[in-house]
Amino acid sequence: MDEKWGIILYRSPGGDHPVQQFLDGLEIKAQSKAQDAIKMLQEFGIRLGLPHVKKLTGTDLWELRIIGSDSIRVLYVAVTGRTFLLLHGFKKKKDKTPPKEIRIAEDRLAEYGSRTKKLGD
Repeated sequence: MDEKWGIILYRSPGGDHPVQQFLDGLEIKAQSKAQDAIKMLQEFGIRLGLPHVKKLTGTDLWELRIIGSDSIRVLYVAVTGRTFLLLHGFKKKKDKTPPKEIRIAEDRLAEYGSRTKKLGD
C-alpha cells in the first residue's frame, strides 16, 4: 500500500488560515463532503482523476471538485515530498473557474514560495 500524501493548508504571513476558514464556514453536509474529498486526495494522490480533480489549463493549479448542491472547489498544487498545498476554496457559480479565484490561489502560491525559499536559504 502506498504511503498517504500529506496536506498543508495555506497560512498567510499574518497567521490567517483562509482555506480552513472557508471549510469551517460551510454547512455541515458540505463540510463532510469536503473532508471526504480531501481524504481521497490524501489516499490516491496524483492518481486521483475526474470527476474529483481537474487541472486548470494555463496554470500550475489543480481543482479539487466537491460535488453537491454547492459546487465547492479547492485550488491546490503538489509540493515536494508527496504533499499537496491547498491554497484557496470557493463556491463555483459558473461553468468556468473565475479568473479572480485563480488569481487568489496564484498570489498565495507565489507568496508561499517566496516565504519557503527564504526559510531554505
